[in-house]
Amino acid sequence: MKIGYACLTIGVLNANLKSCTAKSANDEKLIEVTENNLKSLHNIIKYNIENNIKLFRISSDLIPFGSSPLNNLPWWDIFGEEFAKIGKEIRKNSIRVSMHPGQYTVLNSTSEDVVKRAMTDLNYHNKVLDCLGVNEESKIVLHIGGVYNDKKSAIKRFIDNYALLENGIKQRLVIENDDKSYNINDVLEIGHKLNIPVIFDNLHNKINPYSNIKSELYWINECKKTWGEKDGTQKIHYSQQDILKKPGSHSNTIEVESFVDFYKGLERDDIDIMLEVKDKNLSAVKCINSITKDKSINKLEEEWSRYKYKVLESSPKIYLDIRKLLKDKKEYPVVKFYNYIDEAIKQEYTIGNSINAAMHIWGYFKNKASLKEKEIFLKNVDKYEQGKISIKVIKNMLRKLAFKYKEYYLLDSYYFSI
Repeated sequence: MKIGYACLTIGVLNANLKSCTAKSANDEKLIEVTENNLKSLHNIIKYNIENNIKLFRISSDLIPFGSSPLNNLPWWDIFGEEFAKIGKEIRKNSIRVSMHPGQYTVLNSTSEDVVKRAMTDLNYHNKVLDCLGVNEESKIVLHIGGVYNDKKSAIKRFIDNYALLENGIKQRLVIENDDKSYNINDVLEIGHKLNIPVIFDNLHNKINPYSNIKSELYWINECKKTWGEKDGTQKIHYSQQDILKKPGSHSNTIEVESFVDFYKGLERDDIDIMLEVKDKNLSAVKCINSITKDKSINKLEEEWSRYKYKVLESSPKIYLDIRKLLKDKKEYPVVKFYNYIDEAIKQEYTIGNSINAAMHIWGYFKNKASLKEKEIFLKNVDKYEQGKISIKVIKNMLRKLAFKYKEYYLLDSYYFSI
């Protein structure tokens, strides 16, 4: 089983994707942004390797205006060497990558122009995966599209337009149930008719079910029948509802206990799970640690080194509770550990706790910083106490000092990023 996340990272250095506007999209700018994004993708892949994350969705925004006439550069040739290096790392470490075109890539639209643009966009996504040298197990995920007041005709348009796609796209395309128009039974019928693998999305199924009688496991097993040997391991999407937002909104983080229950309910390991969650890689590591057979306390201690100052800032009490929890080196209290983390992060800051955490971070610099840096830091603390500046000002300064004095332990922590 592989567990992964989509597109972006939190707390990973030099992994930010850039974009540009249509107005500024000249050749020089497009090359600059593409170069940055490929370097960021390479750093993300390295991070995934280090953290045993074997499933990753590459952002559609990797190449700026990749499927638009605004970008006429042969980016696949210009950056061929960079693609080859990244692809080599992906293949060497058995990472399964995928892509997921956005909401405007609609293959069953009533507009010929929209369909044409959808096909161009699918060609772009397939080109990216081809440039990485990955096989058919690296999929392009697509929703069926709109209903247009006539689902039967809309499905027929999807089928007809699918027939017009290039073979390379057909080999990679998988379809997914959505939260509004096409339930899992609709998508399975299309999948069987066209011999396309089907991805089951658990949250979409809760919002837009075909039947409330059939279990999630039933639908997951039905979807498995659509996955051939050439398609690789069956893949599903897993997310949890943000209870404070509209139905279908992904949660900020994955609640471990619920995930473990879901995992146990699958009753098999021959399945890959793509997490759709706002804290991205943080939840991926959390879920991997929650089901690992290697129950070493070292895994939780490594996680604690990243979270500790963030927790201290949020709740000194929980900070002490976690330190106590991790004292027993023979145990692996993974659920309790992450429950503590989640509870702490939900709490609102207080001025006192924020200053306490900031002073702990300052401890790494107090014997290195210049007199001027010390003076500025202490003045900022006073201003923050008086409500004249936000804690962000202090954090930004501490982060700059961490870079200057090469305190990578701090830069790898989540104090500055969540």
